[in-house]
Amino acid sequence: MSKIKIFALGGLNENGKNMYIVNVDEEIFVFDAGLKYDNDINLGIDYIIPNFDYLKKNKKKIKGIFLTHGHDGNMGAIPDVLEKLPNIPVYGTKLTLDIAKKDMSKKLLEKVNLIEIKAHTKIDFGKNSIFPIGVTHSIPDALCYVLYTPDGAIVYTGDFTFDSTMMGPYKTDIGKLAYVGKQGVLCLMSESFYADKPGHTSPQNRVSDFIREVLNKTNNRIIATIFPAHFYRIQELFNEVSKTHRKIVIMGKPLQEVITQAIEDGYISISKDKIGTLSDLESKNAVVLISDEKEKPFANLERVIKGFDKFITIKDTDTIFITEPSYPGIEKRLAVVMDDIAMLGADAISLSSKKHLLHHASREDLMLMINLMNPKYYMPVKGEYRNQYANAEIAEELGLPKENIILKLNGDVFEMVNGKNTNSTEHIETDEILISGNKGDDIGDLVLKDREMLGENGIVIISCTLDKNTKKILGGPEILTRGFIYVKESQDLLEETKLISKEAIESNIELNTKRVDYTKIKTDVRETLGKFFYKETESKPMIITVIQEV
Repeated sequence: MSKIKIFALGGLNENGKNMYIVNVDEEIFVFDAGLKYDNDINLGIDYIIPNFDYLKKNKKKIKGIFLTHGHDGNMGAIPDVLEKLPNIPVYGTKLTLDIAKKDMSKKLLEKVNLIEIKAHTKIDFGKNSIFPIGVTHSIPDALCYVLYTPDGAIVYTGDFTFDSTMMGPYKTDIGKLAYVGKQGVLCLMSESFYADKPGHTSPQNRVSDFIREVLNKTNNRIIATIFPAHFYRIQELFNEVSKTHRKIVIMGKPLQEVITQAIEDGYISISKDKIGTLSDLESKNAVVLISDEKEKPFANLERVIKGFDKFITIKDTDTIFITEPSYPGIEKRLAVVMDDIAMLGADAISLSSKKHLLHHASREDLMLMINLMNPKYYMPVKGEYRNQYANAEIAEELGLPKENIILKLNGDVFEMVNGKNTNSTEHIETDEILISGNKGDDIGDLVLKDREMLGENGIVIISCTLDKNTKKILGGPEILTRGFIYVKESQDLLEETKLISKEAIESNIELNTKRVDYTKIKTDVRETLGKFFYKETESKPMIITVIQEV
């Protein structure tokens, strides 16, 4: 019999940043290691990952990180984690690991332990074992993981939906899921993203008919935005274009590399004569593909709209086709983009988020998964808390006892001893690591606050030169401002600023002494000017004082 602890370092009450820990006695299994993008307050933050100090402290107990699929929300933090913990084995399908490798340096790739696995092949870890099962998602080779323990199976679904038309690397093996359920499931950890949406996700996740309609109604060039990681949508687009006389032009080297590799690996299929070149770009029969990255939604399209792209200029005969439904956080930005396109005289078409869905489990899909698994305990994961709550209500409707439905936040521990809930109140400290640029270290709250202050109130720099021997002021104080005031209309304010700064500096200098307390000078200048600026402008700019001797 075992002591089992289940908790999240990220992924609960949020979209993305998924990282779930299952601790079975002295063995730790990590499911997913994702990131999320900060689309609301973009103060130079490229992405956010979970704080994984818990993994650092317990690295000798970790049996591996098990990745469900190749989307950033589930595996985007892998390079950052492996920079600190390169010896941890990482398990995933070929496609998932290939995507992860693209963000790793050659130096890191030489140190890491990436283990390619296939669905339905058991992996043994002594008394515990992992069994991956293929599920349906918008990217091939997505997995659900079953962790077998002496007390029963713990199932982590990853992202999934049930769609009978999805075949090959997209197919869900319902037989395997049912077999696991009949053996007995101790705890089911199921995604919650679409828990509040009625019915099945299928067929709203399929948009071939809509794409066909756009192609048939449009007589001129089409510029389409796509997510490179949504392989199924790319395949739908290719299938429909293949039935027409049009050619596809893929813009941007990164997108070309992704699609070319996917075709070579057999994940995407299209006749080579349907792929055009830059010579086809101006043709009215061209379907131009532009990458739409989640970290900077519509950034590539906006560059084209503003006329900054060296290859594409939007014409009034063009049709801009947004091939993905909007998701929480970008609705306003999408509306602005659509307005900008209209001002250029071009047509704009986007998928409705009400009629078209992504490949996540809706209410009926979740019910089917629960019925297949028939778990003793049910733990909603992956999504905002309202989504988790809706997921919990579904389980309760299906007859699961309310006390066996586990709603948690990041760091809250669900503990079972001998297969029974201990109602533990233990909490693991969790936090976020804010990544800016290519340096994988947390920039910290202080840097973020500085950026916020600069963005809201600007900066004022006071520079002054002193005589090295006499300590008299030789030059300045000079005032430099950015983002604070309009200089041409604020000369009186600047002159007053110079006088206040000079007085503050001279009051802290004893002439003919060899030493000056520059720290005190800077503090006095900052405090004095801070009060003055707030009184005159009701703003609090960042104030930096530079004193030098010559």
